[in-house]
Amino acid sequence: MALHVELANSRLVVIPNHDITATKKDNQLHFLFQGLSNYKFNDRFLLCQTEFNFERSATILGDGFQMLAQTTGTIEQPIDIGRCPDNSPSYRIYSSQDTKRYYNYLMVEDSLGYSLFGFTSCHRFAGYFEVQEQEGRWLVSAYIDGEGTYPQDWSTTALESIVCLQGDSMSQLYTEYSKLIAKHHPVRAGVEAKAPIGWCSWYAYYAEVNQDNIYHNLEVMSADAKQLEYVLLDDGYQAFMGDWLMPSDKFPSGVRAVIEAIKAKGKKPAIWLAPFIAQPESELFKQHPDWFVKHQDGRLLKAEEVTYAGWRCTPWYVLDTSNPEVQEHLTHVVRVMREEWGIELFKLDANYWGTLKGQRYQTGTTGIEAYRMGMEAIAEGAGDAWILGCNAPMWPSLGLVDAMRVSDDVERNEHRFEQIAKETFYRSWQHRKLWQIDPDCATLVSLPNQAAERQSYEFHRNVLLASSGLLLSGDPLPELTPWAKQTLSKLILRHKHCQESARFTALNLHHAFLLITERNDLHCLFNYQQPAREVTLTAEQPVYWYDYWTGERLVEEPTQVIEVGLESGLSSRAIITSI
Repeated sequence: MALHVELANSRLVVIPNHDITATKKDNQLHFLFQGLSNYKFNDRFLLCQTEFNFERSATILGDGFQMLAQTTGTIEQPIDIGRCPDNSPSYRIYSSQDTKRYYNYLMVEDSLGYSLFGFTSCHRFAGYFEVQEQEGRWLVSAYIDGEGTYPQDWSTTALESIVCLQGDSMSQLYTEYSKLIAKHHPVRAGVEAKAPIGWCSWYAYYAEVNQDNIYHNLEVMSADAKQLEYVLLDDGYQAFMGDWLMPSDKFPSGVRAVIEAIKAKGKKPAIWLAPFIAQPESELFKQHPDWFVKHQDGRLLKAEEVTYAGWRCTPWYVLDTSNPEVQEHLTHVVRVMREEWGIELFKLDANYWGTLKGQRYQTGTTGIEAYRMGMEAIAEGAGDAWILGCNAPMWPSLGLVDAMRVSDDVERNEHRFEQIAKETFYRSWQHRKLWQIDPDCATLVSLPNQAAERQSYEFHRNVLLASSGLLLSGDPLPELTPWAKQTLSKLILRHKHCQESARFTALNLHHAFLLITERNDLHCLFNYQQPAREVTLTAEQPVYWYDYWTGERLVEEPTQVIEVGLESGLSSRAIITSI
């Protein structure tokens, strides 16, 4: 017989499986398996259900399993925000023919307020929600992906925990949700530290980066861009994917020599690696083929056989991080970089691949558990250095990174600027609560094969202004224009005064507000390919209103109310007040 549980907010939750029990605490449920049968847990194991008692036109926001997936729109007309939904032909986490899944959490906005359904833990199983009509009723169903494991092979019978929240303020719900998550997954020290500010090689040179590129940009940082502290050596320095301590021939002096040059200039070295994958040409793969995830029949698993193959140097093979020898290897590589090279920030990319399903060293270990084992091994080697997750599984990374990329890769074009703005803003509530967000690099000058109009660059800089988080220039620093230099300077000034993200009060992402100092409020306004419009802004007392970037005063005398215009298309404004 199904178990019915009434939460503190009067929401009724039904637990249909008699082998599952739940402990209630206010509006949160902690689930345990208490059955005697040893049946397989598949990828759609139903934990509980509750009524979807909202207007059909309600706006929804659902997260994805991996960084590149988010969904908005309505339940009946969902809209994918990014390029790579979990059910796309590329990622194939679940079938494109299946009901839409909302991993991690589902936010609902209707005329009565906000409701949030969320998993507050992700220790062993990915959790997701589906909304479907069943016998004339619309239900929210919460599932976990058991990955085909059996209870007798588990180390614990604990499943995952879920919360159902409701209220008038979206930001208050997110704050409450964050606190519940942090009880299951305490945050790392960097979450509350000052965000790194620096330069990243990828968007200036991509995989063709060489040691002279680093030296040239380092000279500019020492002379004209002294406020940029970190130098992030991105993809391209390594001999092969997997051989992170071996330099490519584009670094004839060796990566360590470049790192020493960075430190000699008083800058902080940072480095990129994709710790969980290796290409077949790598020494890692040649010497340790037994370290990789396999198919059930014992064949080595190539990523392309089950999901996206990877962006270059494929096929990718996936390290089995449930193997203690692999964990020791990861700790060793990162410890060498930290203790011998002096790396202060690790950008870990392609993290999603560490969760791929397959046969592992430890029976009954899910991809989530194995990924967390691998991340813990990396953290052991990293010590007090920053850990930045990128292209990562979102909730499986809880408590394991100081910072998290929350958007797709930036590109210098209008469409991508708009896309990553929405991706970033929908996750900006996570900033300094779960991790520091990384909205990706500031790209403010065009390249020969990649260019945008000034209005698009202005939109991009307002996105960075509103979001906060890591601030890394992605341009070739010798080519910065006066406008780009002034923009970076004003972005750094914002970071100096306030590290928080501006708050959006609605899922339309039109208006973000931030108390930036005791005397200054910041308003960031956005149009997403919409008609021109007038926006009314208010203050608690009469204030002066200024354009943030130019310093132009917009009123003659202090006033509590002002109307400002937004141009049509992809446009934005940043307005700051002064008492």
